[in-house]
Amino acid sequence: MKYSYYPGCTLKNKAKVLDRYARSCAEVLGFELEEIENWQCCGGVYPLGNDEIATKLSSVRVLNEAKEKGQELVTVCSACHHVIKRVNDDMKNVEDIRTRANNYMSLSEPYSGETTVLHYLEVLRDKIGFDKLKEKVVNPLTGKKIGAYYGCLLLRPGSVMAFDNPENPKIMEDFIRALGAEPVVYPYRNECCGGYISLKEKEMAKSMCDTITESAKGFGADMLITACPLCMYNLNKSAKETLPVYYFTELLAEALGVKEEADEE
Repeated sequence: MKYSYYPGCTLKNKAKVLDRYARSCAEVLGFELEEIENWQCCGGVYPLGNDEIATKLSSVRVLNEAKEKGQELVTVCSACHHVIKRVNDDMKNVEDIRTRANNYMSLSEPYSGETTVLHYLEVLRDKIGFDKLKEKVVNPLTGKKIGAYYGCLLLRPGSVMAFDNPENPKIMEDFIRALGAEPVVYPYRNECCGGYISLKEKEMAKSMCDTITESAKGFGADMLITACPLCMYNLNKSAKETLPVYYFTELLAEALGVKEEADEE
């Protein structure tokens, strides 16, 4: 299986390991991530204004390139996934946005939301299958109690993202089980970490993260996993010494036996 792949800006600098482990694990699991050429930043935040077209165009360009290749588009970063999938929904369902965006683009034919956008975890669940993933594990993470931190962006709005049940998700817990570890379900796993307010309202963001990490620890977790570089940044500032936070791809690489090899790249 070959997918178009959008890494996003942060995976090229502060979150290189999230990208590197994703690529290495894909090879083991039998699918290929073909990086989109000349991609640009997704914008980092989905523009809520219906009249805001310019900041949607980089996502439209990526989506259209995947369409031209006849491939589904895979993302790993929660924020990139959120932006690109919501823009794709606009292009499919909002005529005014679709018309104006296509008027800006120099495309061989208009783009109308034809590309399927998948998060890496959805590939594992829906294309590979967690049972198959479990068969590929060579270093089961036995004894580890892992809390999944979903945050906001993967799950909401539920009708558009269609990633999992936004109130009671289980995809990351099923992922943890497939690696041989024990998932810890705690009340604040899909609450906001503070997001970008951490730049201005540092104490408020810290309080939000403290609530999350204390909840996870209280229910027995000895680590958290996330797919979001911003969540990683905020949660690490809150509990780096007491509750380590890892990208889900790092634990995947460890379980599949490719982490050391990936670290050498």
